[in-house]
Amino acid sequence: MARRNVNGEGSIRQRADGRYEGRVYVSATDDTRKRASVYGDTWEEVHEEVTRLKSQSQRGEPGPVGKMSVAEYFDYWLTQVARERIRPTTYVSYEQLVRSYIVPGLGRKSLARLQAPDLRTFLNTVKHTCQCCALRKDAKRPAGKRRRCALRPKKCCESHLSDGTIRYIHRVLRVALQDAVLDGILTTNVAKNLRLTFRYRPKFTALTAKEATALLEAARGDRLYAVYAVALALGLRRGEALGLRWVDVDFDQECIFVRQALHRVEAPWGPVKTDDSDRVIGLPGSLAAALRDRKAVQERERAAAGKRWQDNDLVFCSTVGTPVDPRNLARQFAELCDRAGTRKIRFHDLRHSCATLLYGQGVPIENIQDILGHSPPPSPRRSMSTRRGTATAPRSTGSASCSATPRSRPRRQAPPKRAGRTLGSSVGVNAPTRIFGSRL
Repeated sequence: MARRNVNGEGSIRQRADGRYEGRVYVSATDDTRKRASVYGDTWEEVHEEVTRLKSQSQRGEPGPVGKMSVAEYFDYWLTQVARERIRPTTYVSYEQLVRSYIVPGLGRKSLARLQAPDLRTFLNTVKHTCQCCALRKDAKRPAGKRRRCALRPKKCCESHLSDGTIRYIHRVLRVALQDAVLDGILTTNVAKNLRLTFRYRPKFTALTAKEATALLEAARGDRLYAVYAVALALGLRRGEALGLRWVDVDFDQECIFVRQALHRVEAPWGPVKTDDSDRVIGLPGSLAAALRDRKAVQERERAAAGKRWQDNDLVFCSTVGTPVDPRNLARQFAELCDRAGTRKIRFHDLRHSCATLLYGQGVPIENIQDILGHSPPPSPRRSMSTRRGTATAPRSTGSASCSATPRSRPRRQAPPKRAGRTLGSSVGVNAPTRIFGSRL
């Protein structure tokens, strides 16, 4: 008499097509037990997989459940896997992509049956869909402020996602599905070898010396003029510039300590992007003068605000001392580009332009690496779009890090001074010549 299987032990049968099917109960991501099926050409192959799934379930690890949807898995992945592993800012961007694009486009599909053609069709559809229409952005505005997509007759604004965003969505899919493979939920990552036809990295052309001069000249009189000068002269990231405090600016030692960055999630301030981003940068005299002017403006704003002033010790803040929203700075910078008559670029491209201008004037790659806070030597080259020795210094605008090699070791000590200039002990020589003039 054949032995009857114990509940949960699993069973194996031969199908009509000659293959074998094994069924076993496994732990699901919602803390329940569900039945999963595995298939193979031989009984031994299926038995081995059934045994593995049973052991995995006994350890409390989720198994491959055929009825789990893509939406259910990504909800589990975001809360149980991604949140514990990535930075808060990265988590927010992942969550936004999953909520706005992945779940609406793929959420109802079975995770186990997801195939590469499904992902390709999804990405192509998202790429060519007006996101203003899809997300009803215009429809959510008050009736009097609607622009095109929500009007009747409809005039679509054709607001499509950039290649970079499509690449980012693909990256999130690849990472999440790879975690499903590592957890034993899936056997293969269908996003891993998916080849897209989109242009992954658009060509970037840095600001020329003439454009950099025009940009800073157009910013004169702006209460946040110094933030543009700092970004272009020292290559600070947007969050690093907005997170800069007066305690981090040492006028006596002529240096700036980059220690924290402004974020838009959870705590307003957090650590800089990487360990190498925590650095000391030499402060040129002309840029120091711009920062002193900024401090004087801030003191007047503090007096005018009175009790409404919030003292966060920020170099760049609102008229009442609160942090500057990075999105507001991006909008103001776009308006600045229009006033200056320069190409429309991102605020982050000031960092790339700083690297390009320094490199074009013959600054050693190691020094540029220290200024930008990059770790591998080849990394700054991705930020450059000129040949060595081909850049011309902008006239009469500011100074770009040039009086100092930016970082000394130990990291939190001000670089030693010699002959009125800051030295970087990691290199032992003065940083190369200025890329801006002597006055801001």
